[in-house]
Amino acid sequence: MNAARTLIIDLPGPDLTPEQGRFLARHGFGGACLFARNITTPERTARLVQDIRDALGHDALIATDQEGGAVLRRLDVPHVPPPMALGALRDPGAAREAGAAAARGLLDLGINWNYAPSLDVHANPQNPVIGERAFASDPALVAELGVAWAQGSEAAGVMSAVKHFPGHGDTHVDSHLDLPTVTRSRAELSAGEWVPFRAAVRAGVGSVMTAHILYPALDAERPATLSRPVLTDLLRGEWGYDGVVVTDAMDMRAIADRYPDGQGAALTLMAGADAVLNCGHGDLHTHEVHLRAIERALHRGALTEERLHEALRRLAQAQQRFPGRPRPYGAAQQARDNAQMSAWARAAVTRLGRVPRLSADMDVLLLAPEQPAVGGPYGDRLCADALAAALRIHFPRLRHAPYTDTDLGAARTLLNAHPHAPSLLATPTRWALSAAQHELARLLAPRGGVHLALWNPEYARLLPLPALITYGYRPAQVNAAAHALLTGEAPGVLPLAPLEAGANPVP
Repeated sequence: MNAARTLIIDLPGPDLTPEQGRFLARHGFGGACLFARNITTPERTARLVQDIRDALGHDALIATDQEGGAVLRRLDVPHVPPPMALGALRDPGAAREAGAAAARGLLDLGINWNYAPSLDVHANPQNPVIGERAFASDPALVAELGVAWAQGSEAAGVMSAVKHFPGHGDTHVDSHLDLPTVTRSRAELSAGEWVPFRAAVRAGVGSVMTAHILYPALDAERPATLSRPVLTDLLRGEWGYDGVVVTDAMDMRAIADRYPDGQGAALTLMAGADAVLNCGHGDLHTHEVHLRAIERALHRGALTEERLHEALRRLAQAQQRFPGRPRPYGAAQQARDNAQMSAWARAAVTRLGRVPRLSADMDVLLLAPEQPAVGGPYGDRLCADALAAALRIHFPRLRHAPYTDTDLGAARTLLNAHPHAPSLLATPTRWALSAAQHELARLLAPRGGVHLALWNPEYARLLPLPALITYGYRPAQVNAAAHALLTGEAPGVLPLAPLEAGANPVP
């Protein structure tokens, strides 16, 4: 038995060099996860996928994160909507078709495993990493839409990995940076976070991704990814799940800082995981380190051959079910999908407060951050100039002033020069609102300004302005915001629970 088949590794760039190919073939890993740095033109990426399979074998699993909204790795195909935008639609048929569309863009390249969707329940407004990646605050709605999304993906030929089990929605720490702790009781988890995951298990979804989170009610010592009580006793034993369990990336500091030198790789297999996702971000040596840790655990008997055989069996069954044979994503289908994405984006726009209608021939002022911050799972952003160019298609007389957290000079000058023009404050921002954004909202409030919440919907409940919420900043969402301003149409239903008294929705 080749223990390396349990490792899913990453690669440095968009091509597999001969040396890298020999490295893969020598170790025989189970597959690879592709990131934005690996995905370029369709032809080049398809060649990379084939080269990986040539090195690892036809049964290699090729994965990526094509969740929709802000977390997209392939950008040259129709952009799947943000999960929370689907929550605003409350239509499981739309969710199912969104999952299928995501799969079409992946299987076109031979990618057969999507680490999506997130089944996390939006239970904590201060969550820094989930946010609009969740479908809703209502566990039943998350279950309905998330399982439909996963089923749409799998019907189209790409295995889904629902994540992050047993639930990342009630955290205020990013597990990329540190170890979060969720102190809910088993009863609270059962009534909330577990509802979508149990639904996914009942539906037979192909794989589940673990969370690097400590749940003291389940295991006071180890995070879920490394916990036998969570992965074996609960997921396998109580719930009867027999699909693939894959870890979140083991380089994330919640694991790597506490279990260095690949220790976590052996521990998670011992706990009940089948596939260990390890990312070196260009460093291939780390994959050898993790493999040696697994082999040492086998040698000393801590990881049994029976447990390893069980993991390899599940991975082989997954590959047989989702072989990854490329299926062309034709121009006609892409055109239909693009039209559908635009329609969904318009239907998801949600209004808070009284938003005035604007006409295309008006002077309109736009205030937007020059370069919004990214991090965690997010790889790209919408800067002020790009947003202004997109909105100017709809409002030719739009004027804009980029600002930074320390410089509001241009914004103040623009507002003073046009005291009666309608003003838009855009937040294409995932992380905490800055003092500058609060100050701009204060300046716009007496002018009747409008907040365009183009990413984090919680900001619409925080700033003292009427708002249009799009749940994302991709072109379809920006165009939908413009359409709502021109027509007054904003039919989406906010899929968030009411804020408790005194709550502060700042991630």
